[in-house]
Amino acid sequence: MAEKRVMVDVDHVTIRFNLASQKVDNLKEYVIKLIKKELMFQEFLAIKDMSFQVYEGESVGLIGSNGSGKSTMLKAISGILKPYKGSVTVNGSVAPLIELGAGFDAECTARENIFLNGCVLGHSRKFMQEHFDEIVEFAEIEQFLDSPIKNYSSGMKARLGFSIATMVKPDLLIVDEILSVGDYKFHQKCEKRMRELLDGGTTLLYVSHKIEEVKRLCKRAVWIDRGEMRMIGDAKSVCDAYMEEMRK
Repeated sequence: MAEKRVMVDVDHVTIRFNLASQKVDNLKEYVIKLIKKELMFQEFLAIKDMSFQVYEGESVGLIGSNGSGKSTMLKAISGILKPYKGSVTVNGSVAPLIELGAGFDAECTARENIFLNGCVLGHSRKFMQEHFDEIVEFAEIEQFLDSPIKNYSSGMKARLGFSIATMVKPDLLIVDEILSVGDYKFHQKCEKRMRELLDGGTTLLYVSHKIEEVKRLCKRAVWIDRGEMRMIGDAKSVCDAYMEEMRK
């Protein structure tokens, strides 16, 4: 049997943030302190020397408590954040669903944002016109197409973002908790589409606090605890170990 291609290679990644250790009330004060080298920062390591690989066609869940570093790790894989140390290599096209409303212009209508998002994802206007009805139908926003995105509920934004991102089969789909804002019916609809994409060879990286959902959708799981990898393995074993720890 041929060895599966590595889609994501996280190699000894450390991600550092500088947290201000003093209050600066305005831009002028900030610039003055910066010039005088009086700004004080506290180093915070959000991810600490983490390594793992995700293979083609796999579904991998990232679990852990709030602030553990799951979303930070996904942002590094998506190319939004650059590691302080180590490297992240991704092979193939990526459809990231990380922050609610990311990529949308709040003042533009949903109709305009569909084409805007398509452009960001590298699709031509002609391509988006051909798939326009499909996107709108899946997102269930027919009545609100010409309303500004700023008037949309969080659930409507999630529906539209997911519909655009999964319109074509990406090599790697990254989903970070945003589907939790949708209603049950649409959540089931999204889960069905994700399963279809997985059956078609798409690789899935999935973050959710709903552990049973991770068990259901993912074959493997990575447990991140305070920026460190606590455990990696089959989804059931990792999720069960995590829940046992949470009960203590």
